[in-house]
Amino acid sequence: MGKVNNVTEFVFWGLSQNLEVEEVCFVVFSFFYTVILLGNLLIILTVYVGHLFKSPMYFFLNYLSFVDICYSSVTAPKMIVDLLAKSKTISYVGCMLQLFGVHFFGCTEIFILTVMAYDRYVAICKPLHYMTIMDRDRCNKMLLGTWIGGFTHSIIQVALVVQLPFCGPNEIDHYFCDVHPVLKLACTDTYVVGVVVTANSGTIALGSFVILLISYTVILVSLRKQSAEGRRKALSTCGSHISVVIIFFGPCTFMYMRPDTTFSEDKMVSVFYTIITPMLNPLIYTLRNAEVKNAMKKLWSRRVLWDANGK
Repeated sequence: MGKVNNVTEFVFWGLSQNLEVEEVCFVVFSFFYTVILLGNLLIILTVYVGHLFKSPMYFFLNYLSFVDICYSSVTAPKMIVDLLAKSKTISYVGCMLQLFGVHFFGCTEIFILTVMAYDRYVAICKPLHYMTIMDRDRCNKMLLGTWIGGFTHSIIQVALVVQLPFCGPNEIDHYFCDVHPVLKLACTDTYVVGVVVTANSGTIALGSFVILLISYTVILVSLRKQSAEGRRKALSTCGSHISVVIIFFGPCTFMYMRPDTTFSEDKMVSVFYTIITPMLNPLIYTLRNAEVKNAMKKLWSRRVLWDANGK
């Protein structure tokens, strides 16, 4: 039997059906998305202008900011526009592209956070070998690995959903196309697909989370051998990394480490990792990091001097 696809578009229920709540959300999320763009662009600019990408930590931070911009841009602009729209629709192709984008950039972010943990582990536990272990060639290979990993994960998710028939209801109780809400609309038994999807996402989310927890535990234990100044610097950097990991992985694990079911809280939890985390990343990494702050001051003073000379 061929695949029956009567559905050419999906309709989102959005964050709320209450008009006043939608108007407030429009203002709040427009502000959040602006902060995401400006904050992450500022980090990219600072790393570039301050030539910080020679250091592996900033090399990866630069790409984390880039992925954050892409990741939030897959869902946020559409959601913000939809908050004021009468009908919140997305084409079938658009829905599949959004599903791919969310999982591609989300998974790439997970892998970049994991690589950043490895970078901190080498820097703190093997400081004398740091520059030979984390040379530019290895950093490039690791970065390529994060993109390939993200692509492989998301292409599997999309391939599983694309082959399903959609012939009936086309309303998604969400504000973007994610696997579980879309699977609910397929007019066939999706149990097996649901299990594979959960195994795919869950293994990556939980596996990376465990690796991160182990690596930061090893780092924190090894800090006892460090001098007070070294300990303070390392704790400052690792503290910011650990807070990002918890903020991002907590909601991710809640969403994807369970069978093919949806909860009413899902939308609020999704807001957390699609909008709040990309917004907090620049704040957490810059406020807790003296080097980035100094580079920003230099960038700013250069800009002020340039303006003064230009007048």
